[in-house]
Amino acid sequence: MSDANIIRVAGTDRTFHRLKILFVILLPLGMSLMALSSVNVALPTIEEGLGATPGDVQWILSGYALALGVTLIPAGRAGDVLGRGTWFVLGLALFLLASLACGLAPTPFFLNAARIVQGVGAGIFSPQVTGMIQQYFTGRGRAKAFAMFGLVISASVAVGPVLTGAIIQALGPEDGWRWAFFIFIPIGLLALVLAFVWFPFETERRRKLGLLAGAGEKLDLDPVGTIVLTLAILALMYPFMAHAAWAWALLPLAPLFAWLWVRWERRYAARGGAPMVDMSLFGYRSFRNGMLVSGVMFLGIASSFAVLALFLQNGLGVAAIAVGLVGLPNAIVSAYSSVWSVKYVMTHGRRLIVLVLLLMVLGMVLSIGVVLLQPLGVPWWLLAGTLTLNGFAMGAFGSANQTLSMQDVPAEHGGTAGGIKQTVERIGAALGNAMVVGVFFGLVPLGWTTAFTGAYVAIALCVLAAAVLAVFDERQHRAPVAA
Repeated sequence: MSDANIIRVAGTDRTFHRLKILFVILLPLGMSLMALSSVNVALPTIEEGLGATPGDVQWILSGYALALGVTLIPAGRAGDVLGRGTWFVLGLALFLLASLACGLAPTPFFLNAARIVQGVGAGIFSPQVTGMIQQYFTGRGRAKAFAMFGLVISASVAVGPVLTGAIIQALGPEDGWRWAFFIFIPIGLLALVLAFVWFPFETERRRKLGLLAGAGEKLDLDPVGTIVLTLAILALMYPFMAHAAWAWALLPLAPLFAWLWVRWERRYAARGGAPMVDMSLFGYRSFRNGMLVSGVMFLGIASSFAVLALFLQNGLGVAAIAVGLVGLPNAIVSAYSSVWSVKYVMTHGRRLIVLVLLLMVLGMVLSIGVVLLQPLGVPWWLLAGTLTLNGFAMGAFGSANQTLSMQDVPAEHGGTAGGIKQTVERIGAALGNAMVVGVFFGLVPLGWTTAFTGAYVAIALCVLAAAVLAVFDERQHRAPVAA
């Protein structure tokens, strides 16, 4: 093993290996994404097996995403203060218990409750992944770690639906969907065991003991700030996920809670407290701009495959398995480009981000072209090729943007910063899904081709807006050098 990857714990003879830590933290990351993407394949059999209503089915998707979104930032802060390894293990254990409960669910209500708990568990361990990469890796090593981060995301999105479909096909619709949840348990237990063997918990124990004894930094999790921010995120995300008329009344409360939270955090810091989010994080241009670019990009791109599936299945009558295969090249190329981008991220990272965002827009335009030319005999399956451009762009963007966004963030704030960035992306995805799918269904009376075209134009405009922001970021970054 290279000495560069060895971590030595002061005051002990124990050593730990960075790459082993990376392996452990990426396993549950993949599971959390599979839990989000693969359940789409299982929904018809869940609906049939449990007698679930359309509202129940909707919450199987939304409950997990909502719980994940509201948990990320508080959990990131808790990991920064009390130890990321400890909170990673706690979140993973909760995720596994909830996965077991999902698989054993006797009713739709029980399943939805378990899915919410599963989302909380994923929300607890997910920010620890970015925090630990930030803590244990630097420079090009960190870029490679975030490339593996992007690779796992792409692979999970690709493998999840295919694996779930294969399980249901093999075990039947009645019990197959249950094993789609049970499959997480052996993988998660492996990660738990390896975490206890490979994580340097000694440093976390010393830190906690010092905080509890009053030495150095205070033990302060800012409960008021946590509650107010959670209310702000709930008020913003819930209306777009619940699809209930009364829920829209919550939306005006979101900016009010956000304003109260910022006021509280600043005043709390001025009084000598340790705020939930150190507002100086937003002073790091790379973090602020990277978060803004990815949030706007997710506003569009997150709904691209939902629109594609609706168009192909409902509009053209394409089988579900064929729809899944159309997206497979996208995911494979995305996995490759997330690793490929490592060669350029430290030298041309911001220009690379601009270029891949424009490539994403090109992929959308070409996809629209394929659909519009269908009456002339152009086959729908050519969408697999046009969307492969999006896959390459997404993989490179995810890896490069994650690396650059976290580049200047101090290691002690890595979990909080990672939680903030992921929350902004989840909010962007939630708002974008509601907006783009709304455009799609609004145009369906004019024809499926018109609906697809309108939705993909909306997606392309969001990605183009992200590219404009990325150009602004790139110029800001060059300005001091030119001076």
